[in-house]
Parts: sequence; C-alpha cells; structure tokens
Amino acid sequence: MKTKNSKPIPRGKIKAVKELSELIKTKKTILIADISSIPGSQFQKIGKKLRESAIVKVPKKNLFFRAVDESKKEGVENLKNYFDKPVAILFSDLDSYDLAGQLIKNKSPSKAKSGQIAPTDLEIPAGPTDLVPGPAISELGALGIQIQIQGGKIEIKAPKVVTKKGDKISDGAAAMLSKLGIMPFKIGFTPISSYDSERKIVYANIKIDEEGAINNIKDSFGRALALAISLSYFNSETITHILRKANSHERRLIKIISGEPDEVPQEVANEISPQKKEEKPVNAAEGLASLFG
Repeated sequence: MKTKNSKPIPRGKIKAVKELSELIKTKKTILIADISSIPGSQFQKIGKKLRESAIVKVPKKNLFFRAVDESKKEGVENLKNYFDKPVAILFSDLDSYDLAGQLIKNKSPSKAKSGQIAPTDLEIPAGPTDLVPGPAISELGALGIQIQIQGGKIEIKAPKVVTKKGDKISDGAAAMLSKLGIMPFKIGFTPISSYDSERKIVYANIKIDEEGAINNIKDSFGRALALAISLSYFNSETITHILRKANSHERRLIKIISGEPDEVPQEVANEISPQKKEEKPVNAAEGLASLFG
C-alpha cells in the first residue's frame, strides 16, 4: 500500500488499522472514553481490571479514522465527532450502559491539586490526626482551622470547609488535604460516546448515576402504589394494602351503626380537650360520609 506521494505505509500502521477495523466489525459496542487526567500508572491498573470486559486501545486519530472508513459499518463514522481529546477506545460485547457502568465503578480516589475546581464542599473533619506540632500548626491556622495538641499530635477541634463547591482549590488547601489523606476526586476512564452495533447508533454525553436512578425508581414506585391503592386497583403489590384499608373501614362502619364512640387519631385526640369530646356526639351520617365520600 502506498500514499498519494508514493511513499510506502509502514507495516505497523497497516496492521493497526486492520486490527481496529476488525474490532469495529465484530464487537457489539465501541466506546470512546476520556483519559486526559489519568497518570500512566493508573491507566495500566484500570486497563487490567477491564480485561474481562473490553479490549482497550489508544490509537492515533488518523489510524482510527481510517479503520472506521474501512469497516464500512453504518453509523460508526459519527464517533469521529468525539475524538477531540486524549481518549481510549474500548471494544466490548457488553452493551453501552453496562460498559460505561464498569468504567464508573473502576474510578479511583485522587488527591486534590491546586487550581482544580472543588466538586463539593471540601471539609477537613474534626478529630485526631497524625500531624506533629511544627509547620503544620501555622498551615492549619492559615486555613482558619482550630487545633489543640493531644499526645504529641495535632487534633482538629472543629470541622472546617477549606474550599466551597465550585471554587478553585488553593495551594494551602490542596497541601493540607493531601497531608491528611483526604482525596476528594475520582480518576478513571470517563465515557464520552458509544456506538451500538445492533442499533447502529451513537450515544453521546453518557452519564451513569446508578444510585440516582434507583432512588428515582423507588420514588416513582411509591407514587404509583399510592395512586393504585386510592383507585382500588388490584394486583400483587396493592392487595394487602387495600384489604387492610377495607378492614379499617369495616370496623369504623360497625361502630357508627352500633352507636359506639368513633376512634379518633391520637394526634387529633391530643388537641381536643376531654370536655370538647363529650360535647360532640357521634353522628352516623357524618361517619358514613367520611367513609364513602
């Protein structure tokens, strides 16, 4: 193979393009991940953890683009739009969501660096430390942290936020967080986009929040259950609640018909004096109305 200038293309590049093209053709998911903030040692560790889930490649832009063109796979060319920073390409038989979830789970805690933006309020907690009296006393004082000496070590008397969410981390705050072993950041492969070969589409702006998704599902379930019970919609989830509600109504109806005093919820009873209770007899019509609307 030769270029337009008749210069032979190195065999290594030809082999790399062929390998990438074959992976594009055969794998279910091709995911692009941002690796711009990952040190080399951390990259190797993450790569080893992902061996069972994906094949990780860090190809040059022009080689990947050529492989995309040679694969002639519908829709995969859209991945070219997301190759604008240092990235890794992951080829996997997992679907896009599962593979992105694997990347999130494999992120590791990282120290704060001066100039970084705080992801949350960065707080130094109260309690004992391994710091000995010395320069650390003035460093803590510069951050407005109250201390005392206990057993030859510095103890922080009260928690202190050293950087608020969204603010830049100062030199002093970064240094102290590091000395105390507080690592507020997480580093790892960050999903950018993913190609689904079965649907022949590219997913962009991938964001995985399993905890948030589970909480949303729980909240939606609770709302749906309450609505179903109010409508007397019978199924395996509502039947127990509906029967319990019917049983409560039955007991109250019997008391109303027999003339027995109606039960008053405790929180209501606490607000009504004994004299007012005696002055208000049970009204059967009102009781039935409250039951059946």
